[in-house]
Amino acid sequence: MGRPILVPHPGRSVLALRNLRKAYPDVVAVDGVDLEAGRGECLGLLGPNGAGKTTTIEICEGLIAPDSGTVELLGMTWQRDAAALRQRIGIQLQETQLSEKLTVTETVTLFRSFYHRGPHAADVIALVQLDEKKNSRVGGLSGGQKQRLAMACALVGDPDLLFLDEPTTGLDPQARRQVWDLVQRLKESGRTIILTTHYMDEAERLCDNVAIMDHGKIIALGTPRELIASLGANHVVEFALDAENGAVSPEQLSSLHGVLGVRQEAGRYLLSVSELHRSVPALLEFVAGARAGLSELRTHSATLEDVFVSMTGRRLRDE
Repeated sequence: MGRPILVPHPGRSVLALRNLRKAYPDVVAVDGVDLEAGRGECLGLLGPNGAGKTTTIEICEGLIAPDSGTVELLGMTWQRDAAALRQRIGIQLQETQLSEKLTVTETVTLFRSFYHRGPHAADVIALVQLDEKKNSRVGGLSGGQKQRLAMACALVGDPDLLFLDEPTTGLDPQARRQVWDLVQRLKESGRTIILTTHYMDEAERLCDNVAIMDHGKIIALGTPRELIASLGANHVVEFALDAENGAVSPEQLSSLHGVLGVRQEAGRYLLSVSELHRSVPALLEFVAGARAGLSELRTHSATLEDVFVSMTGRRLRDE
């Protein structure tokens, strides 16, 4: 993976989307999206099903054409530089259909033949830690091993710009962290990565910037830390009441000390709070005064998941 990286024209981003739009007869899938990603950056694109992120990524990958707007990758466009772009980008789809009768080595060698230059198949197989399976047929691989093979196929052209769609789906925790380490090394080598994921810890760990999409629009954009700070809360208190003792109103909870926001979800209350050491005692005192028993109580530091739920009303994994 040591080839010199193609640097875009000065002043240009590696990825630049301007007023991107795509509509179908029954829905506007992408509605005026502007996005940029620079060299060595990992940009996370998050959104519930139907948010428009898949359509946006497919436009970037040259799989579908936008109705209007512009797409520049490495200073090039699909209309003008399609052949050159195919040599400079790598794509890992969420589900890659590979010939099950080929071996791992044969599969990677086949994909390597599509590119003018790049590492040897054996080197990429080692990079994704499939050495022990190099002579195994694809049909005999586990789901996680197939994911790593798809990653190898995306890397075999030594891309400057890499699209990863749910790269750790189906992987066990150890394999996920191995993929995380690989993505980190790719970033450090100067490659730009566009990542979609349903794992918020993955987005917080890998992404320099995160764009949250909903209803075809970018509704939030920033570093994970900036987005979490935008909640204005340092912690989240989750609790549930005994079914026999009725419910309390969000208005009552909002009046408690340090409570900045209240939402209800699956029979639980979630409070965004600024001062945990004051809000929890205030909550306990209120619950006791209301004669409503607690069946659950937990706290956690505010996360990207909380930002997502606050902005979309949904949890990403529930989709």
